[in-house]
Amino acid sequence: MNLKRLIKALAIASLFTISTTPVMGQDLLARQAPVDRRMKTVDTIMLRSITVREEQESPAADLYENWDNKYAHRATALPDHFNIDLRHFCMPTTSRVVTSNFGSRWGRQHKGLDIKVYIGDTIRAAFSGKVRIVRYEGGGYGKYIVIRHNNGLETIYGHLSKQLVEENQEVRAGEVIGLGGNTGRSTGSHLHFETRLCGVALNPALMFDFREQDVTGDYYAFDKNTYDRESAEATELRGKQGSGGYTRNDVYSKSVVNVNSDNASGLDNQVLYHKVKSGETLESIARKRGVTVDKICRLNHIRKTMRVRPGQILRYS
Repeated sequence: MNLKRLIKALAIASLFTISTTPVMGQDLLARQAPVDRRMKTVDTIMLRSITVREEQESPAADLYENWDNKYAHRATALPDHFNIDLRHFCMPTTSRVVTSNFGSRWGRQHKGLDIKVYIGDTIRAAFSGKVRIVRYEGGGYGKYIVIRHNNGLETIYGHLSKQLVEENQEVRAGEVIGLGGNTGRSTGSHLHFETRLCGVALNPALMFDFREQDVTGDYYAFDKNTYDRESAEATELRGKQGSGGYTRNDVYSKSVVNVNSDNASGLDNQVLYHKVKSGETLESIARKRGVTVDKICRLNHIRKTMRVRPGQILRYS
């Protein structure tokens, strides 16, 4: 009799345990959920903290001794070699038309590229960084903005119709900073875009390809000894094409038509480009595009013996 009572008691206890386990499990999950949410928040904060720390430990900190809002640019000693990180970029405008090259122009040095934009068009920060200057210069840049970036560059955006940021403001790559315009010493609406290292103007075409709306690579390795040659090559490949007469469609469409190009003949005036991939040669590009190596060399003002680089832009038509 006692054995029967014992078995019955054990059976009831077992049934009670089984029936309560899901409830206990649910209680445990309920208690764990807020912990999971708190840990997720902590992970997000830590990730942001790491990102901020990486940006603070940027190459720009080693290049510039001070922060001066008085001068758009003041040249200091350039390093012999410097690697510029171009990975986290945004094209400052979606325009694909360069109207004036970097270099000698009208008896003086033109320190940037002029990009065709219309009054009121959106202008964005090329990289993340901090706004150093927001000012107006009637005899030059007009309404302009200078941003110092974490990768060591400073970019200048000139002739704006409106400035939408303030000095000392942190901006992210792609953030809207102003609107295109025709202020200052300007003969028509456009964006004057400069890239400077230690206050010294570098040809933006070495880093930015406006026709392809892309940068030329993940990095640009500045070298004092090869800069002049590379700058001239960059202008040939990514500088001004044609002599004007663009429509809004020409400015913002993928295929740029040079209405008054000296190279155009009849109705066949479309200019086409090839972006070099790893392993490609002039011969393989010519075969792929159905043209001769001689034609590619002639259009790009290069020699047959020149080695092409991944990311390089070559005209083939």
